[in-house]
Amino acid sequence: MSAIGNVLWFVFGGFLMGLGWWLAGLLCAITIIGLPWAKACFVIGQFAFLPFGKEAVDRAVLSGVGDIGTGALGTIGNVIWFIVAGIWLAIGHIAAALCCFVTIIGIPFGVQHLKLAALTLAPVGKTIVAKNTARVGV
Repeated sequence: MSAIGNVLWFVFGGFLMGLGWWLAGLLCAITIIGLPWAKACFVIGQFAFLPFGKEAVDRAVLSGVGDIGTGALGTIGNVIWFIVAGIWLAIGHIAAALCCFVTIIGIPFGVQHLKLAALTLAPVGKTIVAKNTARVGV
């Protein structure tokens, strides 16, 4: 089912959404100060291309080891992201989810938009894994 959902998602907007996130990542990377958010944009873009069967998890939970993006600097980065862009992007994904929930066939796509909305609120320090990936410390 994930494969069918991913194909439909990719064809009906996921490709453009992923490219948009990667373009945003390139724009953030041009400025040296935007590198942490560039990485976050690339992670969200990866997720936006094919979200079915995947989830966003904290890198520290996945590996059992913290890094610069999962510590205090990552928290500061997420707060700045949330204020500048995260809340607005999440509102956009929530609006798209509500539009998808209008039809029965759109419900799975609405759920994916809600997953993207949650990720856009605080993406620094996250990575994308398959849903059945075992995690350290869980």
